[in-house]
Amino acid sequence: MEKIKMSITLPVKAKDLYDAWLDSKKHSAFTGGDANVSKKLNGEFTAWDEYISGKNIELKEGKFIKQSWRTMEFKSNAPSSTLELTFEEKGGKTKLSLFHYDLQKGDGKKYEQGWKDHYFEPMKAYFSSK
Repeated sequence: MEKIKMSITLPVKAKDLYDAWLDSKKHSAFTGGDANVSKKLNGEFTAWDEYISGKNIELKEGKFIKQSWRTMEFKSNAPSSTLELTFEEKGGKTKLSLFHYDLQKGDGKKYEQGWKDHYFEPMKAYFSSK
């Protein structure tokens, strides 16, 4: 199993970033891919035009999100991976820490690049323009 740890600091309040992650319209807007997400515990979600799917395992408003996570590329018999997001606000900016684990061997580098290209870079542009 492989894991990824990354972080980015964005010019947005922690609660606003947390809320945007769990809001279908805003999630779609900051990634550029269609998302259908849930704010509810055990609520299911899809992102990036249904390429990503999973469900909310743990939610601490404005602070922490834990989700089961998989893509269309996962083998049907492969278990879902786990994504943990931590939101730490300082001076009106938020450090988003991403810990993605239980990835299949060989998938770490690919998904790390995907997080940079399809989440962190578009989020930087989206929240900087607000």
